[in-house]
Amino acid sequence: MPIFEASSGFDKAARTSDFHTMSTDSPITVLTRDIEAIQIPSGLTKKLHKGTPVIITQALGGTYTVVVEHSAGLFRVLASDADALNKVVHPEPAAVNGTGKTDGPLNEDEIWTQLKTCYDPEIPVNIVDLGLIYSLEIKPQEDGGNLVEVKMTLTAPGCGMGPSIASDAQRKILSIPGVTDAQVDVVWDPPWSAERISLDGKAKLGMV
Repeated sequence: MPIFEASSGFDKAARTSDFHTMSTDSPITVLTRDIEAIQIPSGLTKKLHKGTPVIITQALGGTYTVVVEHSAGLFRVLASDADALNKVVHPEPAAVNGTGKTDGPLNEDEIWTQLKTCYDPEIPVNIVDLGLIYSLEIKPQEDGGNLVEVKMTLTAPGCGMGPSIASDAQRKILSIPGVTDAQVDVVWDPPWSAERISLDGKAKLGMV
């Protein structure tokens, strides 16, 4: 997806090339079975067939970003399909949905920790340090559980990866004991700008 507009002062094309060098020396992985992958930036699901050569450009937060030979753009592969990339499948966090026991109020730091395991599919910066999280609110429920509401944005309106990233964040929030429900909404106001990136994020991007 478009990560930075020209007005941000960040040269996205130059920077992402640092992370996604597609030289002939890059290791090629051949898919061992058919999988459903999410095309970047459209967010559309596409079947990648067994035997397709791919190059893994990023492996963070339990997902993989790959480039497919003779196909435009990148694709996100979920953790559940890691075996097709000859990678070990690490189980995704199971939804606890409030069944776990907690001592006292829900710890907001646990939620932020989980959100920091959600990554932009194109560059190695999590959605918190990238400044995509606008708000986080914990609402205790009458049944003793907690509803967590998150409002996040994307770096460019119209990017099709919003539902995929939001779903990833919701799934990981639901893995926290004491969380009954989680709602992650993508919003556009105020517009995102590169100034929202944390110091850690800027360091990873070579902006400081």
